[in-house]
Amino acid sequence: MKAVVLDGYTLNPGDLSWDKLKELCDLTVYDRTAYDACGLNEIVKRVGAADIVFTNKTPLSAEAITAMSKLKYIGVLATGYNVVDIKIAKQRGIVVTNIPTYGTNAVSQMAIALLLELCHHVGVHNEAVKKGEWASNPDWCFWKYPLVELAGKTIGIIGFGRIGQATARIAQALGMNVLAFDSYPLKEIESATLRYVELDELIAKADVISLHCPLLESTKGIINKNNIAKMKTGVMIINNSRGPLVMEKDLAEALNGGKVGGAALDVVSTEPINSDNPLLQAKNCIITPHISWAPKESRQRLMDIVINNLCQYIAGSPINVVNK
Repeated sequence: MKAVVLDGYTLNPGDLSWDKLKELCDLTVYDRTAYDACGLNEIVKRVGAADIVFTNKTPLSAEAITAMSKLKYIGVLATGYNVVDIKIAKQRGIVVTNIPTYGTNAVSQMAIALLLELCHHVGVHNEAVKKGEWASNPDWCFWKYPLVELAGKTIGIIGFGRIGQATARIAQALGMNVLAFDSYPLKEIESATLRYVELDELIAKADVISLHCPLLESTKGIINKNNIAKMKTGVMIINNSRGPLVMEKDLAEALNGGKVGGAALDVVSTEPINSDNPLLQAKNCIITPHISWAPKESRQRLMDIVINNLCQYIAGSPINVVNK
């Protein structure tokens, strides 16, 4: 079987190996593949007569899939699979798989890293010391931002699946209380420092709000001016889930006006970020380039699941299928 990886660099910039995948198929790996609005041209040319295609963020539109006459299997190198027209793939009998659960530890760790950066501004203070500001300071220490202690504060976690729960455990270790909102609450895990609440209560009572929910019609734009108005003044907002969960103009205005004390985001509505994104100029806003999933350990786990997905497909028992 012939297989093509359309955008392999993000998963494997050189510190992992494709060798086990190559044992299963005749594999061609492209670091990046350009695409137009319809997802045609170079994508279709590179896939050619391949039976299998792997993609991370390169879109496989209905037009592209239709043009791939021999395609039988699409492996998405991520959890989210909105880059693939799964309806057309199903109509054409093409199996589409994704990679669930590989990044739980990495993403929850990054959520807390973003929160700690908002609280301590480690990067800013390191830069200030390197520029000589400490050496020339008349006092024995200084700080450029207010510093925040998290113990005793409340974190509201919207979306309490594996990642939300892992984030909660770290927050509890820091001495925080947890309010959780989820469509499917697990009441048995409630404790003295963790309880499920309705969204309005979470929004009103949380000192920190961290987003860990999928992007659905019900969650799109969940951080908006109406909900922000219900929040505590000075609330901190963390998002390393999906960019469109946040109405960016509303958040920027709330940051600049002081209603929101700080925001730290690893995702934005359009990626790579547009130069006119209002959050780029907002006060007290930290943005990182969608790296929550990217520690080597997490990417190796992803690669292992990719290989297992393909093995199971070849064996006639596909797993992690998203278009059954």
